[in-house]
Amino acid sequence: MRPSGPDAPGALSRRRAEPLEALVIDGLPEHAVPVFEAALEQVCTTVAYFRDEPTDTWRVEGVREAGAHEDELEAALALAAAVAGIDPPAVQVAPVEAEGWLARTVQAFPEMPVGRRFLIRPTHVPDPVTHGRIVLKLDAGLAFGSGEHASTQGCLMAFERVAHRRPRSICDLGSGSGILAMAAAKSGPCRVLATDIEPWSVRVCDQNARMNGLGPRRMRSILADGWKPRSMKGVRYELIFANILARPLCAMARELALHLAPGGTAILAGLLGTQARMVLAAHRRQGLVLERRIDVGPWTTLVLRRRG
Repeated sequence: MRPSGPDAPGALSRRRAEPLEALVIDGLPEHAVPVFEAALEQVCTTVAYFRDEPTDTWRVEGVREAGAHEDELEAALALAAAVAGIDPPAVQVAPVEAEGWLARTVQAFPEMPVGRRFLIRPTHVPDPVTHGRIVLKLDAGLAFGSGEHASTQGCLMAFERVAHRRPRSICDLGSGSGILAMAAAKSGPCRVLATDIEPWSVRVCDQNARMNGLGPRRMRSILADGWKPRSMKGVRYELIFANILARPLCAMARELALHLAPGGTAILAGLLGTQARMVLAAHRRQGLVLERRIDVGPWTTLVLRRRG
């Protein structure tokens, strides 16, 4: 689930009621969930997934402004079907009341503790002084879907267990709302680079950093396609977050290993439990070793280490 900013495809205004519609895809096999989730994220403000226990299949659904970005949706769904190796599924479309959906969005995004260390606090709830937890503030209208996703929770729990190493150079690859970058930046003295392939995501990440009191000396966001930017060439990080999809993780394993400092830690997520072996094998071939595996529902987070 990817948060959305005001310039994102399918972004919704919080000041007026736009005609909305739900897109629903039923009957997906488990391995197809990540790619269809990513496909709907191209045009939808929020995306969710549900498992149907009797049939052992999955439903993925999203909400967008009615009729928005139809060409992009068609292309994204065709690509998802090809990657998943299945026939293009039917997409059900139904109208959604905008005001009611926005109200449900706020209601569905309560304050949320994650592990022992972090507290995700949406801006629509009171903001008292909180002792014993690091508070990460997010706007429900911009960041719905970021904190409650199992992959995000798995990454935060993984970071909680390695934070004692006090990494000083950190990269959050595919940062989305920037929640992982902010968690690291607020945990101790360090410099964090947050990257994303979507311009609107970089803007939202910057906005969230400012809202959490993090200036550019602590946390910086840039537009980047993987490890391609010139400013990242030859740079090694003591901690790398990569909360993306399984196949891109495999494709970028070599580059990730080259950018990980000796003794450094990589936290990989965005993969289903059934994909963990594939992702782990790709990174083991680059000399990384498995330190820990965290499962939250069907989603898995891998904590890998490069030998010092």
